Amino acid sequence: MQHHITIFTSNQSNTKLFIDSLSKKNNADFNFLSNKKVLFFSIAEIHKFIKEEEIHDIKTITKHTKQSLKSMSSGEQKKALLNYILTQKPEYIVLDNPYDNLDIAYQTILKKLLIDISKNVNLILIISRQEDVLPVKSNIYKLHKNRLTAYSSLQAYKASRQKNTPLKTLTIPKNNNVVNYKDNELIRFKNVSVAYNNKQILNNISWSICKGDFWQLIGKNGSGKTTLLSMITGENSKGYGQELYLFGNKKGTGESIWDIKKKIGYFTPSLVDSFKGNHSLLHMVIGGFTDAIGLYTKPTETQKSEAEKWLKIAQLSTLKNKLFNEATVGQQRLAMLLRAIVKQPLLLILDEPTAGLDDESATLFISLVNQIASNKQTAIVFVSHRKEPNLEPRSILELQITPNGSNAKRLK
Repeated sequence: MQHHITIFTSNQSNTKLFIDSLSKKNNADFNFLSNKKVLFFSIAEIHKFIKEEEIHDIKTITKHTKQSLKSMSSGEQKKALLNYILTQKPEYIVLDNPYDNLDIAYQTILKKLLIDISKNVNLILIISRQEDVLPVKSNIYKLHKNRLTAYSSLQAYKASRQKNTPLKTLTIPKNNNVVNYKDNELIRFKNVSVAYNNKQILNNISWSICKGDFWQLIGKNGSGKTTLLSMITGENSKGYGQELYLFGNKKGTGESIWDIKKKIGYFTPSLVDSFKGNHSLLHMVIGGFTDAIGLYTKPTETQKSEAEKWLKIAQLSTLKNKLFNEATVGQQRLAMLLRAIVKQPLLLILDEPTAGLDDESATLFISLVNQIASNKQTAIVFVSHRKEPNLEPRSILELQITPNGSNAKRLK
C-alpha cells in the first residue's frame, strides 16, 4: 500500500526551506526518507535543468529532442521532467504546486497521470490551493512557517479554514501618479504576426486595448501569450515594421522602453526570482513608482504613504521592514504584485498573478483587481490558466493554436 502525503501551504509557509530539508533529508518529521530514492517535480527543478543546459550544455531531460528545455512551453517542460523522473524509478516524488502555469487541458491530463502514478509510487503533494488536492488516500498536514500540523482527514482540514468570500469594500488609495496621455486607445495590434526559426507563433493578430478595459487573455500552453505580452511591454523586437502601436506610437518610431514602462505595471512569477539584494518589502513596493530595484533616490512622503496603504490592503503592514529575500515565496509574490499596482498605471499586465498564492490571498487579490477595474482608470490584462471563481473581466481574448500559428478570437 502506497504512503501518500498532502501538505497545504499558506503565504506564511517557508516552503522553500521545507523542500530544501526534504532534499537534504534532514527533516525530523520525514526521517523515513533517509534511505529512500526521492525526486522533485517543481518549477525550481526545471530551472536547475535549464541552467545545466545553458551553462554546461548538458541535456538531461531533453536528450531525446533537439529542442532546448528553455524554449518549451510550461506544459512541455513539466511533461519532460515527469517523464525523466519516472525513468529514474523513485520511491517518492515530491510535487510542489504541480498545476501552476499549466493550461486547464494539461492540468486535467497531469491529474490523471498522477492518480495513475500514485498506484505504484509514493507522492508528497505540496499545494497552496484546496482545489489541487488529488483524490487518493493521503495523510494531511498544514505547513505554517516551519511547523507541520497534522489533520485526521481532508474534511477536518477544510473545516479548520475560514470560508473565502470576495471582498466588496476595499478602498483603493487615491491615484496621484497622473500620466499625461489623452488618447482613449492604449495598445493596438493590426494583423501582427510573429515567427521564430521558421515556426509561426502568432498569425494576423488584431487587438485593441483602451483606457479602463478589463481583459482576460487565455490560451493553451504554447499559444503565444508570453510573446504577445512581450510585444506590449516593448521587450520584443518582432513588432518592428508591423502595425503595432504602443501608447500612440508605432513600434520603432523612437519610443524608448523606459517611456513604455512608465505607463505599464507588469507582474509575472519569474520576476520574483530575478530580484536579489537586501531590500525591504516596503522598498520593493515603492520601487514600482520608478521601476527601480531598491531605492536610488529618496522616495517622496506621498510615495511612502501610498506604498504603506497598499501593504495594509494586502495584510503585509507588519512585515513592511522584512527583507525581501527573507520573506516567504507567498509574501514575495504579494509584494511584487503590489509593486506592479502601486503607481496605478495606464495599463496593468498580470501574468499568472495567483500562482503560488494560498486560497485566502488569491481571493483577496482577485477582489483587489476587480476593484481597480471598477474605477476604470487602469486598463487590465489578466492572464491565468486557473479559473478564479470571482474574477470579473469585461472582455476575453483567446489565442487559438493552428498549424499556421495562433489566431486571436474574442469570446466576450
